[in-house]
Amino acid sequence: MSQTLGIVYFLFPLVLASMVPLALVALGALFSERSGVINIALEGIMVMGGFVGVMSIRYIEMATTLPPQLIAFLGLLIGAFAGFAFSFFHAYASINMKSNQIISATALNLFAPAIAVFVARTIFLSRRVVISGNYLIREVPILSEIPIIGNLFFTRAYLSTYLGIVIFIVLTIVLYKTRLGLRIRSCGENPHAADSLGVNIYRIRYIGVLISGALAGMGGVIFVLSFATRFDGTVVGFGFLALAVLIFGQWHPLKILYAAFFFAAMRVVASTYSGIPVLQDIRLPAEVYRMLPYVATLVVLAFVSKKSQAPRAAGEPYDVGKR
Repeated sequence: MSQTLGIVYFLFPLVLASMVPLALVALGALFSERSGVINIALEGIMVMGGFVGVMSIRYIEMATTLPPQLIAFLGLLIGAFAGFAFSFFHAYASINMKSNQIISATALNLFAPAIAVFVARTIFLSRRVVISGNYLIREVPILSEIPIIGNLFFTRAYLSTYLGIVIFIVLTIVLYKTRLGLRIRSCGENPHAADSLGVNIYRIRYIGVLISGALAGMGGVIFVLSFATRFDGTVVGFGFLALAVLIFGQWHPLKILYAAFFFAAMRVVASTYSGIPVLQDIRLPAEVYRMLPYVATLVVLAFVSKKSQAPRAAGEPYDVGKR
């Protein structure tokens, strides 16, 4: 029993740290698609936000003696702003230019890692941007002493994890309990009906896409702070996995949270299987465990996508004359 608890205490903080960026980026995709714009550029936006945020963290580390958690917080804000700004290109192409939203997003996915690696090599003579990696909170005072819960939620954690959870809750309330949220959802379901009631469709869709960009940019920084001490031009498919989380969660925040936990658990098992006695005893090749998150994604989507509940107007450029 004690060994099982030890494994749970070891794995759960890792799953939580992996779940938060997935859930946050998927929530961003939800805002964009609920407004009527498909945003598969999440991977590229995460890369851009992660690059700018981590580069800012490195310069702040070199120039100041600020507390690590404050530096992390500033890096998250800068990464969110970078994602916000980068997503503007997708918003303009999709909303004003009425371009194909898949092609527009794919262009950003191709551009982001290329420009990030180019700038990194120009400034640092390497594609890697290295930071101190001293952002782990080993235990939260007082809260870590709570039986069971303390070990699960308040040890070996990151500030970004708690901040991400708060943002997820606040934005869920905004989407379902405010006038802005109602307008966003109406623009993704029936934009012409919303327009007839005086809603500015272009403005609302810009808001949806830019929110998704800010969340994806912040998610890129969270990814680096939680799983690495450097940025090297990739977020290893987290943006695409967030899209799978969105589909698995059927475009609903609570279900997205469950889906993010599932995929995060698959990813953690794939990377820590050697420390789990039960999996060690099975003696499967390491490649099987590495494939686990992606195989799980394919299997889940094969079943869930049949009952898709995507917004009806998602992906359709708004045309005032079309009824």
